[in-house]
Amino acid sequence: MMKRTLYAKTPLAWEALSRLDAVDRDTHALLLMANGRRSVHELCVLLGKDISVLAYELAGQGYLKVVLPPSNPPDDEPHGVPIG
Repeated sequence: MMKRTLYAKTPLAWEALSRLDAVDRDTHALLLMANGRRSVHELCVLLGKDISVLAYELAGQGYLKVVLPPSNPPDDEPHGVPIG
């Protein structure tokens, strides 16, 4: 898995974040921080641990989606482009 992969929340993630008992603490923190602009490496640094496997698993479960970084992002549009 590449540390440059970008993940963004899905509607399932937003739903899980709205319920206190839906996910564990690490998952909750990762879902909060995944915004489609931070790489897996950046998320690992921010969260203080390697979350690459967790991110991959959450993507497989539908909580996160992989996004492609924009090839030449304009200054006012920092978001990645969703895949699929």
